[in-house]
Amino acid sequence: MKILIKEVAKSQWQVRLDQHAVTFRSEAEARAFTRTLEARLYAPHQIPDLSQHRAAG
Repeated sequence: MKILIKEVAKSQWQVRLDQHAVTFRSEAEARAFTRTLEARLYAPHQIPDLSQHRAAG
C-alpha cells in the first residue's frame, strides 16, 4: 500500500492510501494517523485455521 502525506490547502493535510484519501486539520494529525496505520499494517497477524471452522459447521 502506498501512503502519501501532502498539504492540500492552508491548514488542511491529506493522507492518500492508494486511491483513498483522508483529510486532517494539521500535519501532526496526518502523521499520527499514518504512524497508527503503519503499525497496524506491519503488526504480526495470525491466519485463521479454516479447516477447524468448516468442521464445526
